[in-house]
Amino acid sequence: MLKGSILQTLKEAHQGAETGKRSLNFGVYYKNTLVSLCHALEDSILTDNYSPLVITAFQRGKWYLEEADRYGEIADRAQQIVIMAAPDAGFAEHPTSQRSNVALVSLDPVDPVAQEWHLIIASPSYTAMVLCQELTPEDYGVAGVPEMDRERKFYGLWTFEPTLVQETAELAIAHIRRYNPTLSTQLADQLQAIKAQSHYQTGLAGVSTPEQLGDIVSRVVNYLQASQQDLLHNAPSYAYPGQGFLDNNLVSNELQAFLRIAQLIDQTDISNPMTAAEIATLAETLGQLLDLPAWQLHRLRLAGLLHRIGSLSQETELSPSATHRYDPDAVPLACPLVPGAQLLRTMNRMKAIATIITHQTEWWNGSGLPARLAGDAIPLESRMLGLVAEFQAHLAAHRTPDTEPGNFASYPPEALSSALAACQAEAGDRWDPKLVETLALLVGGLQQGLNLPVNLPKIAAGIWLLDSHSDDELLPYIDESSSPASPSVR
Repeated sequence: MLKGSILQTLKEAHQGAETGKRSLNFGVYYKNTLVSLCHALEDSILTDNYSPLVITAFQRGKWYLEEADRYGEIADRAQQIVIMAAPDAGFAEHPTSQRSNVALVSLDPVDPVAQEWHLIIASPSYTAMVLCQELTPEDYGVAGVPEMDRERKFYGLWTFEPTLVQETAELAIAHIRRYNPTLSTQLADQLQAIKAQSHYQTGLAGVSTPEQLGDIVSRVVNYLQASQQDLLHNAPSYAYPGQGFLDNNLVSNELQAFLRIAQLIDQTDISNPMTAAEIATLAETLGQLLDLPAWQLHRLRLAGLLHRIGSLSQETELSPSATHRYDPDAVPLACPLVPGAQLLRTMNRMKAIATIITHQTEWWNGSGLPARLAGDAIPLESRMLGLVAEFQAHLAAHRTPDTEPGNFASYPPEALSSALAACQAEAGDRWDPKLVETLALLVGGLQQGLNLPVNLPKIAAGIWLLDSHSDDELLPYIDESSSPASPSVR
């Protein structure tokens, strides 16, 4: 990373235990991926009344000019827009640049920020950020700088996390001070007002409500998938070396969109801040005790990390079958489509995960929802996920000030026994009895000192959780044309 850049300054602020801040995970992004990400995050400004502060870095004025008309539309809905770039011809003359709430910061070409690509969006109810720095010629190594613009690589991260976005906005404002102290002071005041207002907003801990998060993630995935289709459509007749890497980078970021939302949901749950990571660990360990194959363990872990997404609603248009509601007289496999799980299905390789999450609330005796599946008709991973989620919820109820999130050893043995007993009381009714027996073995191991490390996922490197089984159909498919009153279940 270039010394003095915003990315490098942020990284240093999160290094070392003495900072009190968690370390950051960075990834490599191709330019076509970043364009799709930024457009999706910007579109959220255009579709909702957030009135945000927007700070961008375009590297050079010519890249800004390609987006200048679009930024004119964003300016209609933004409180303030700041555009940093090394100036090119036309940089200051475009009509968008003349807007009263649009400020240009002409970067010195030797400024390390002139090598960065940023989009920082801060408002009381929506925060998002892309923060990247282009690789240097030395970083590219013997392969050299790519000839195709879309194959240029950037190192950094993107996130919806409010505190991290606000912290980065402060760093950007401090950097702007060397060019325009008056503007910097104005921006600092605006950001301070946004931070103060965010503590009084309704919704998900002062940030985007679950409904908004579902819309935003859907938009991100749709943009990335559109970029994939464009890549396929415009690809040469022969396969060139970077083609597979570009495609994988897009898929990786589709998955990252879901993982980042799941992470944000956990971070805003003060009473249970590592729910997803704990459930993923419990589910994977239960699967190991059952001697499940590696691909199934991957699915379990990913379903555990994303299981709370099933509670999100989504206001974007789904398939026509999404309008159906549960009919107790319908055939058993006809169930309403759970909006959060449907959101996962927008990613082609998440069919199995969506099905697992959809049916985690089924009951062994067939009285559960959404489809009243019974016994072995419930997908195995759904049974396991539902059980460990219930166990973890009972366990979390026994948290004390001394309980460390993500550390099962910090619970007293009686807490583990109590949580297990609550699950055992519903064995054969709500839960698969054999899975409850396996859970009892796991709890016994924990009480005997079994070390069960719970690690937060490295989101930028999570694509390994997707494999050839991720798009499996776990339940029989019902053809809607032959049963119009009953939506299909996948």
